[in-house]
Amino acid sequence: MRIFANREIRRFVELLAAVMAGFLLLSQGIEGWTYKRFSLPLLLLSLAAFCCVMAACVWYFRQQDKTMEAAVAEIEAVLSGDRDARIDCDEEGELYQLFHAVNTLSAVLSAHAANELREKAFLKQTISDISHQLKTPLAALNVYNGLLQGEAEALPAILEFVALSEQELDRMDTLVQNLLKITRLDAGTIVLEKHPEPVADMMKDVQLHFAYRARQEGKELLLSGADGVCLLCDRDWMLEAIDNIVKNALDHTRRGDSIQIAWRQFAAMVQITVKDNGAGIHPEDLHHIFKRFYRSRFSKDTQGLGLGLPLAKGVIEAHNGTIEVRSEPGVGTTFVINLLIPTKL
Repeated sequence: MRIFANREIRRFVELLAAVMAGFLLLSQGIEGWTYKRFSLPLLLLSLAAFCCVMAACVWYFRQQDKTMEAAVAEIEAVLSGDRDARIDCDEEGELYQLFHAVNTLSAVLSAHAANELREKAFLKQTISDISHQLKTPLAALNVYNGLLQGEAEALPAILEFVALSEQELDRMDTLVQNLLKITRLDAGTIVLEKHPEPVADMMKDVQLHFAYRARQEGKELLLSGADGVCLLCDRDWMLEAIDNIVKNALDHTRRGDSIQIAWRQFAAMVQITVKDNGAGIHPEDLHHIFKRFYRSRFSKDTQGLGLGLPLAKGVIEAHNGTIEVRSEPGVGTTFVINLLIPTKL
């Protein structure tokens, strides 16, 4: 019986059986010593009493087991998201006091979760609204900046300020776009359209995207991996993630450095690595680089916005993948992306 799987109950029943057996032996011994005979009625009466006590214990423990099963079912319902699930605790006793405390804890946690969801929803909506409101004036400023650039061709000093203005506008536009993307990821409004994609073709697109910048900065983008490796993913979003990681590598490397993008397929996953021989990441920062707007006190990069890596991590995790980072200051940094291959059942 399942109730006897509990070690304490089993020990109790064994102790009770030992007491009843001792009582039976003692009573028969006294009967034999006093009257020099064996008493069958006393034996039957003792056995009947033993059976009744055991039956009462089994019934009690079964009732307790049913009560605990009902409590566990309600707790599992709460864990599954049913905020109205509660354990029946109308009776008296220490067990029902425990159930009441569990119900109270569940109600408090549900209230905290509801408040957190409301605050998160408010924050998402606020960021989304601000980002959308910024897009219109940014577009207008870009137009005005372009007009100024055309009018100031003969004025080098003004052209220099216009170029700086354009850089800052580009930074603001990138910030707005990344905020919108992260907000969509948080809100769960992104529907990933996954298709089998050749990893080699995707990485060539990444290389082409940064080819001009790499040439301008005297850096090298190297690709290595088999042509036959395919990945089930949303191509646009996965390229967004890889682009952000490669951009981070370019931001933290010097002229003459290189960024290596490699991929390989294992039995159950596809692994993509982005490795550079740049400045590296200080050990203090390794556990924080995927936090939004995080800026290291050791970093010399003044252009980063602190959104690229969190966005990349969000996209990769939306594909049921993982991203890890290994780094050594002065030696370089390696980002390792592992993406599971769906099994065919």
